[in-house]
Amino acid sequence: MEYNCQSEIGEIAGVLLKHPRDAFRNQDYIDAHWEGVNFAGRPDFLKACDEFAKFMDEIKKTGADFHLLPEDPDTGLDSIYTHDPALITRKGAILCKMGKEERKGEPAAMGRYFARTGVPVLGEIKGSGRLEGGDVVWLDERTLAVGLGYRSNAEAVRQLREMTAGLVDEIIEVHLPHWNGEGECLHLMSMLSPVDKDLAVVYSRLMPVTFRNYLQSRGIKFIEVPDEEYDTMACNVLALAPRLCLMLAGNPKTRQLLEAEGVEVLAYEGEDLSLKGCGGPTCLTRPILRK
Repeated sequence: MEYNCQSEIGEIAGVLLKHPRDAFRNQDYIDAHWEGVNFAGRPDFLKACDEFAKFMDEIKKTGADFHLLPEDPDTGLDSIYTHDPALITRKGAILCKMGKEERKGEPAAMGRYFARTGVPVLGEIKGSGRLEGGDVVWLDERTLAVGLGYRSNAEAVRQLREMTAGLVDEIIEVHLPHWNGEGECLHLMSMLSPVDKDLAVVYSRLMPVTFRNYLQSRGIKFIEVPDEEYDTMACNVLALAPRLCLMLAGNPKTRQLLEAEGVEVLAYEGEDLSLKGCGGPTCLTRPILRK
């Protein structure tokens, strides 16, 4: 498998996903586990499968290669959100160490998949380090921003600096707010989705002032998500290529703002696939190769 993904905006050429049949398994499994992993609602298995098929249809418009993670006994419902267990560099994968206890088996499961498909593992977060992929944003090929909150910590950043020496010039630590507490997932990408080198969808009310100012100093223009569209994940936007993105349907104001900036917007229905599990299009995908 080809790999190189030190970008959030390059054209997606290869992407790793997990089908609901391999993450959610069946309705009985969902019914037994959804509350324990703090989903916002009980997904309907058949609806989630249908939404996933249509979600894939939108990404297929890019011509990207699809890779599907298999079912694994060490993973649960959250494993449908393939973005979090690993990072991809031009030298291979870095396996994360999940801040959510219920997801602790996912990095090793993804590592086993990489071993079978020829993606080398550059390293893994160990010990007291905690890192989830949703807290890591490539601002350019050699600059990373990492959110520090309830899911990722400074020890992981220290290890990440060692593993990416020679690949990354700067890692910027972004201290995240408490927001709704440690039981709710708040990643750096909950407030920031780049859609081009000079354009990003943001929710500024959650963004630290110093980091917001830094992004503006890089010449990045903001598309501000309105309050009424934040909970429907308008800030969770997947760039398929520069100024081509995929977002959840039902966020018309944010979509209009994107289109006003010359962004082509694709959308999918994701009530059972995304909203109930609090994971949008970025969360559902781990890009492996971007051009």
